[in-house]
Amino acid sequence: MIRMQTIKTIVRRVLAPVTIMFIPHHNTTKSLHLNIPAIGVFFSVILGCLCVAYLALATLDIIKYRGMERQLQDYSRKVSDFNATLTSLKKAEKDLYRLLSLGSREKILENVEPTDTRAADMGTVDIQQIQQQITLSMQTIGAIQDYLHSQKDIYMATPKGLPVPGSITSAYGNRVNPISGREEFHRGIDLSIPQGTPVLATADGIVSFSGWNSGGGNVIVVEHGQGYSTYYAHNQRNAVQIGQRVKRGELIGYAGATGNATGSHVHYEIWKDERAVNPKKFIQGRS
Repeated sequence: MIRMQTIKTIVRRVLAPVTIMFIPHHNTTKSLHLNIPAIGVFFSVILGCLCVAYLALATLDIIKYRGMERQLQDYSRKVSDFNATLTSLKKAEKDLYRLLSLGSREKILENVEPTDTRAADMGTVDIQQIQQQITLSMQTIGAIQDYLHSQKDIYMATPKGLPVPGSITSAYGNRVNPISGREEFHRGIDLSIPQGTPVLATADGIVSFSGWNSGGGNVIVVEHGQGYSTYYAHNQRNAVQIGQRVKRGELIGYAGATGNATGSHVHYEIWKDERAVNPKKFIQGRS
């Protein structure tokens, strides 16, 4: 009997209503009374806690997913950079093989292209060791290309060959001047050639003088860089102007006998670091 009475007491307490009052701030509105069984309040609290826990776990999953998404995007970018580096490396290797297959130093330097294939910093991923090897290879190729470019600049600025296909009638050095009859130092070479023969530049450069120079007649001076300049005298006519860029083998004038000359020829001088040097050293096969 006592046990049944205890159970009834517990049931009455569980089912006993709990009054919740909603009191408005304004007196014009009546307060709201809400009666809920005690067990309902208990289950509501439990349900609320479960909802909060679920929302917290869902939020953590979303944060974790977004972090993984950013990481995947980062890996995708690094893989893309890695593939681009491999492509650049293969192209640079192919270009170097093409250059080296040309054989002679002159052909290699003439075909060097002004490209830059230096590797970029791509960060670190699982393939870090491979990337380091690629970076080292790219730096090596870059150094080789820098060297080739500098050598090409020197090569293209260095006079090569003769401005006309004539024979040397007066060499570089001491000689008797055919006009004055006095012994003097001849700073260049005289090339006998028919009047009107095209005179060609012997290296890339910029025309620093093109005009009349008394004893030299129609004279052309070309600055080539690297300390080199060339001098072409006694032209019948000059075909370039001051400031004009010229390439090796490009027409700059026509041979003649202007100025102090006993016949049609080209007086050709090469200057290096403001000093006349023997042009014979720069004839093809001797440079």
